[in-house]
Amino acid sequence: MFAHLKGIIDKTDQDHFVIDVKGVGYYVFASRLTLSNMTKGDSVKVHIETMMRQEALQLFGFLSFEELSWFRILLTVQGVGPKVALGIIGSLGLYDLLKALVHQDKAMLARADGVGPKLAGRILLELKDKCQTIVPFEVPSTLETAHNLKPPHSSAMDDALSALINLGYSRFEAQKALSSIPQERLPEKSSELIRLALQQMQRAQTIERKESFSE
Repeated sequence: MFAHLKGIIDKTDQDHFVIDVKGVGYYVFASRLTLSNMTKGDSVKVHIETMMRQEALQLFGFLSFEELSWFRILLTVQGVGPKVALGIIGSLGLYDLLKALVHQDKAMLARADGVGPKLAGRILLELKDKCQTIVPFEVPSTLETAHNLKPPHSSAMDDALSALINLGYSRFEAQKALSSIPQERLPEKSSELIRLALQQMQRAQTIERKESFSE
């Protein structure tokens, strides 16, 4: 089994990427959440889930351990396979997935790729308790902390959030970056909010990469 792979992104596609690890290319399935934060030539460390399916070894990769944890949680639901789990994460992002579970929002969950009303209801039922007890490190574990992750509401914040999502960031990443801006530094213009949020994300990525390659 693989715990993680560290190397250079050689290729990205709609449902997978290829990572070059010392001359060996690994074909890894991934969600849109992970793929949207990858470009060819990036030096990355990806968390790996290994599965044997139809006599073939398949790898599933995630840039964050939080995403891998939710992938594993979703797989505990009857009728949810790897592709559906990736579709849910890629469609909703981690924040909206948790929000749907906490609020038992069937309509929100049914918007995810590969999920109909019947499966959405089953996911909500089976994960109703787990969303409060089996939660990854940086994903809010209660409704109260989930609300705390949301940036202060304003039209400028809404515009900045929408712009960051249009740039390819997940809703969870955008909200997290906006929430991390010190309250005393909050500007009134959405353009300044976007600039500060991008700085926060760049700083976090730099720290993560340094930690990954120092291991």
